[in-house]
Amino acid sequence: MSSSTRKKVQRKCKIRGYTLKVDALDEILSFVARFNDADSDEAIDLLLDQLEQQSLKSTIIDKDAVRGVVTLLLEAEAAVDEGSDGAVTTTASALRVIDAFLVPKFRYDPIKKLFYEHTGSLPIHGDASAKAALYRDRLLLLFQRLSRDQHFSKPAFSSEMSHFGSCEISPIQSLVGQMGRRWVMGLISQLEDGFFTENTIVVAEGEMLLEGIFQVITCGFPPLEDREKSLKLLAGHDFFGGGLLTKEETLRLADLEKKAVNDMFVIISDVWLDNEEIMGKLASILDVFENEEVVPSLFVFMGNFVPTPATFLFTRFQVSGQMIGNHPRLKEHSRFLFIPGPDDAGPSTVLPRCALPKYFTEELQNHVPNAIFSSNPCRIKFYTQEIVFFRQDLLYRMRRSCLVLPSTEETDDYFEHLVATITHQSHLCPLPLSVQPIIWNYDHSLHLYPTPHTIVLGDRSKQKAFKYTGITCFNPGSFSIDSTFVAYRPCNQEVELSAL
Repeated sequence: MSSSTRKKVQRKCKIRGYTLKVDALDEILSFVARFNDADSDEAIDLLLDQLEQQSLKSTIIDKDAVRGVVTLLLEAEAAVDEGSDGAVTTTASALRVIDAFLVPKFRYDPIKKLFYEHTGSLPIHGDASAKAALYRDRLLLLFQRLSRDQHFSKPAFSSEMSHFGSCEISPIQSLVGQMGRRWVMGLISQLEDGFFTENTIVVAEGEMLLEGIFQVITCGFPPLEDREKSLKLLAGHDFFGGGLLTKEETLRLADLEKKAVNDMFVIISDVWLDNEEIMGKLASILDVFENEEVVPSLFVFMGNFVPTPATFLFTRFQVSGQMIGNHPRLKEHSRFLFIPGPDDAGPSTVLPRCALPKYFTEELQNHVPNAIFSSNPCRIKFYTQEIVFFRQDLLYRMRRSCLVLPSTEETDDYFEHLVATITHQSHLCPLPLSVQPIIWNYDHSLHLYPTPHTIVLGDRSKQKAFKYTGITCFNPGSFSIDSTFVAYRPCNQEVELSAL
């Protein structure tokens, strides 16, 4: 095994906070040696993903821990359909959870007009330049998308166009001394008590007045780009973090995805584990699915998990683990993903939020080995389908920070306006940093580019589902307030709004 592969394994383990003993490293290298160079990255990630799901007592990994995971993976490899040409078809192998802190970071070079992957370190506490880079990266991401739009691309022949013709974007610095209407793109800022409040990125048509003020005539969000068009231009880059696939692998997995008619995800948001009435309702849901002919592939529990101080969280997760453990079919065949809410235990309320501390969750993990604890937001790749989960009371906060009320010409539904905003902005939370702080170096983990297939917005507002330009978006509602949840079938992106 080459020294580069050895270093790659050590680097990936270090990123996840693991320290490898020598014999454990040898065991991993032995497993990776089964794959060719093109697949070695995915093999390492798969092994480490499975390792994270084990009840490890220490971050120092020994040979036995690795060997146990390797055995599970080899057993899964043996469980193949006769007609699948040796491809693993188990749900466990088809579903991958991607933590926000492991999402690859890409930056756009406007000179070379291409993306490159950031390979340096990403400290949690970035310097001042990281904050500037946050907005520059957001702007350039949308600018490169806009530059391919037929209405905003540079015309082949010079002509005076507006409204229905070419709307070429003019650089801000070129407006000085210019007469007539121009189109610009930039970030809306508002002066408040001497501070600028940053908000969304817009495209605006207007003209520069003699006073040096740009008078806006028309204003709107940058137009969306079709997902398939984005993917063609980004070939060779893994923006989502689920691993790159060849064209043949994509076609095969897409076919398997359509055939996975029995796979279902149950999403429950705002689950207060310290409320006996709510726990009783949760037990009722588990009872129903325990007795179904085919149990759900995945349960997604989104916080807040307790509206009370975090000192009670350890006990409540222990009780929850016992409850799930009392349903043997679910415990064996389903996976359970836990995503922290905005007020759950953690280092701060800044986004992205790390997974719940192991101190609170280790007892549940002992009862439910298939439990996964991830960040907020987090991502799931199911075969070829990309799904983003985000728990935040976003609708209320966006309405409070709204500078211009949304038009009711097309719809008066605020959730639909919210979905349109985040998709056009290619960002899950385009709020001012003063309203919702974001770790500057990890802002990319909230990007929605290329647009995913499905976006799940866990919000306390009314349960709602909405399909926008081919993107499935839904809010399961608040289980603690309205007893609502969602059953989602990824094979056809069907959303079933449910309630007790």
